[in-house]
Amino acid sequence: MGLFGYVSRRLVYGLLLLVGVLVLNFFLIHAAPGDPAQAIAGEMAGANPKVLAEIRTSYGLDKPILTQLGIYLANVAKGDLGISYYFNQPVITLIAARLGPTILLVFSSQVVALAVGVAMGVLAARRPDGLLSAIVAVVSTIGYAAPVFWSGIMLIILFASVWPIFPVDGMTGARFEGGYLAHIRDILYHLVLPASTLAIIFLAQYSRLSRASMIEVLGADYVRTARAKGLSERAVMFKHGLRNALLPIVTVVGIQFGNLISGALLVESVFNWPGMGRLAFESVLRRDYPTLLGILFFAALMVVVANILTDISYRFVDPRIRIGRH
Repeated sequence: MGLFGYVSRRLVYGLLLLVGVLVLNFFLIHAAPGDPAQAIAGEMAGANPKVLAEIRTSYGLDKPILTQLGIYLANVAKGDLGISYYFNQPVITLIAARLGPTILLVFSSQVVALAVGVAMGVLAARRPDGLLSAIVAVVSTIGYAAPVFWSGIMLIILFASVWPIFPVDGMTGARFEGGYLAHIRDILYHLVLPASTLAIIFLAQYSRLSRASMIEVLGADYVRTARAKGLSERAVMFKHGLRNALLPIVTVVGIQFGNLISGALLVESVFNWPGMGRLAFESVLRRDYPTLLGILFFAALMVVVANILTDISYRFVDPRIRIGRH
C-alpha cells in the first residue's frame, strides 16, 4: 500500500472518529442541566410557558433526543452546523470568523516551542552533566508544572505592569491606523504574549524529550564512527544526531496537538484573543449548544488532521520508515 492508500485509510478512520466525537459531544451537552429554551428566551419578561413551548418547537427541542441527533448528523453531513441560539447566525459563519486567530495562535506557539525546545535540548545534550543541562532541566520542569493560565497571568503582570512592553488584550489595537504591513506588525505585537504563554509548557516538554533523545543517539555506534572519521562536531550533532533524534519529538508533537488546542482555549480567555476559545467560553455561559458543538467538532477536526500530517511526516524524517507497511 502506497502513500495515497495509507492517507485514504487514515482519512476514513478520521471520519469515523469525527462521527463518534459528534455523537458523544451531542449527548454530553444535552445531558447538562438547564433548559436551552430559557437561554434562547433570555431575560424576557414574557418568557412564559407558552413562549418557551413555541421556542422548543421552532428549534426542534421538543423532539426525542435520538431524532434530534439524527437531524443534526444529517445537517452536519451537508455542511450545516445549525444556527446559534444566542447570536442568531449560522454556526459555520461564527466559527469561520474565529478560526483564523486560533490557528495563528496555535501554530505560532507550536513553532516557537519546537524551535526553542529542540535547540535547548540539543545544547544540553552536548554536556549532559554540565551547568547548561541542569539549567535546561530546571527551567523545563518549572515550565511543565506551571498551569497555562497562571503563566499567562504572570506574563501580563511582568510585561504590562512591571515593564509595559506588550499589549495584553485583543488581537489589534483599538485605535489602530495604518496600512497592510503595519496591520500585520500590530497583530504580531499582540501575539507575543499569548503565543509565549502557550509555548512555555510545550517548550518544556520538547526540550526534555530532545535532550534525552539526543543523549541516546550520541551514544550510538554510528555517531562514534562519524567522529572517528574526523567529521566536525556540527555535522555529527545535526546531520547524524538531530535527524535521528527527531522521530520521538515528531510523535509527541502529534499527540500533544489536542492539548495544544485545549490550552489555546484558556489562553484566549486570559488575553481576550478573538478565537474559538473565547467563542466557546461565551457559548457555555449562554447554553448555546449548536455553537459549542460546532467548536468541539472543528477542534476534533484539527487534531485528526494534525495526527495524519504527523504520521506522513515520519516518512520524511526517517526514510527507513515505509508508511505503507503500517
